[in-house]
Amino acid sequence: MDGITLLPDEFEQILQIKRDLHMHPELSKEEFRTSGVIRTFLEKLPCAEFLKTGTPTGVLARIAGDGSGTEVALRADIDALPQTEMYESPWKSRSEGVMHACGHDFHTASLLGAVLILARLKTQGLLRNTVDLIFQPAEEGTTGAGALIDAGLFDRIHPRAIFGIHNWPSVESGKIVLHDGALMAAKRNMTIRIKGRGGHGSMPHLNVDPIVCAAAVIQSLQTIVSRNTSPLDSVVLSINYIEGGSPVNLVANQVEMKATIRSLSDVALERSISRTEAIVRNTADAYECEWEIIWEKQIPTVRNLPDLAAGAKKAADTAAPGRITDARPSLASEDFALYGEYVPSWFFWVGSRAEGEAVEELHRPRFHTDDQAMRQAAQLYAAAAMLGAEDLGLPLK
Repeated sequence: MDGITLLPDEFEQILQIKRDLHMHPELSKEEFRTSGVIRTFLEKLPCAEFLKTGTPTGVLARIAGDGSGTEVALRADIDALPQTEMYESPWKSRSEGVMHACGHDFHTASLLGAVLILARLKTQGLLRNTVDLIFQPAEEGTTGAGALIDAGLFDRIHPRAIFGIHNWPSVESGKIVLHDGALMAAKRNMTIRIKGRGGHGSMPHLNVDPIVCAAAVIQSLQTIVSRNTSPLDSVVLSINYIEGGSPVNLVANQVEMKATIRSLSDVALERSISRTEAIVRNTADAYECEWEIIWEKQIPTVRNLPDLAAGAKKAADTAAPGRITDARPSLASEDFALYGEYVPSWFFWVGSRAEGEAVEELHRPRFHTDDQAMRQAAQLYAAAAMLGAEDLGLPLK
């Protein structure tokens, strides 16, 4: 694959975009300015055709090939997080309490860099594949991919494969993680409500205290990992929010908790969900409380398909020769996995830690990316878009 190099002036263009997006982050489903920046950039390219997303934010576009290839989709996420940035730079977030703490600005700018490469190749008559460009909103709550799909995404585009990337701060800048199989975890989020009967704290025998019950539930749920999961599998169950209480002399009526379960094993995840329901039900019964679990939609595992492994390696070799590596899977989740239920998919990690710097992991207030790695990320997107049918495990015409 010749010509898949991000030129210096092209890199400067996406660097400015990245810095602009970093200074003006937007939360999930509020990415109106971000979507506008993307559209303005693409409108300057005569080869970009816009398609409807069916959602208020996000951008869907297409670059048509010459008809001799197939159709490939590239996806970048665009939203930010409700965090206050603590990393000092001239491009620090100007939106109070909002920051790009996961690098979605890096992903967006990198995909725009790939667009510049593909547009150049198209003018040279070298673009065979039609390329779908998905700038997805609302990944942080893992709802954006599902919203696009429900709005008819795969009625508008018909890719034979889809590729995505995520920057990875524990990997040296510009290296590409190529991992076959499960890469990121399936997850199921939930809200647990324990309902008691409040009253004066001096008369405990006349009340049913949901706080005591909730404490027992929290303790018991920890046994799912330690006693209900094979030591050879990985499960994480985290209760990250609890609310319930009243003035010091009153027993509360209700306690609400929010939690997440994650695993790389579908069997272990289903077992954990079943045990959660049993523990909450039986503990609440024992404490004479009512209970309720509200489950959110399950996000599947990000699983890279073996049929795409050769093509993914070819793209990575083209984008960053000699810089391919591997890494252990993560129990973080990504709604990119939902696309894989409709289209063969592959997800790359691109190293984003500058040499000599300490690791600042995703979702931390001092998180930042080495923006020089956008060269490799943009080239990786473009190289994946140029893969032939044989590289995608498709039958030859």
